[in-house]
Amino acid sequence: MRLLVLATLFGVLQVRAGNALQIQCYQCEEMKHNDCSTPEYIVNCTVNVQDMCQKEVLVKHDGVHYRKSCASSAACLIASSGYQQFCTGRLNSVCISCCNTALCNGPKRKRPIPSVATPSVKTNLIFCLFLTFFSLAKAVTSHLLHTPL
Repeated sequence: MRLLVLATLFGVLQVRAGNALQIQCYQCEEMKHNDCSTPEYIVNCTVNVQDMCQKEVLVKHDGVHYRKSCASSAACLIASSGYQQFCTGRLNSVCISCCNTALCNGPKRKRPIPSVATPSVKTNLIFCLFLTFFSLAKAVTSHLLHTPL
């Protein structure tokens, strides 16, 4: 039963309306001084899976470090909200931001860009479906554990 619920959840998250969507993002690990915002760090994200760019800013004793990558909208939005309390700008601070336009996890532009992308209706729908199926899987598992064989 768990496998069925997980397979259904995976299938729903993979279904997208319209054409294949692909975004380009910068990708690097633990770079200092935002160095990875150059053409050699540009990657094509996985079509219809990784629909956002993610940027992590870590403040360490030796300076500011950056991690940049492609991400799925659900994973990125969950991570960014989960780390919000640690985003202080001080030592050991971790800030995670998500965005959904090409190369948006690069250097800041002159006009203001929100730190977390405003979710589209489709993103909100997928996130709600994810939470619904997660709750359903938890309820089914709980029921199965308490039902005599």
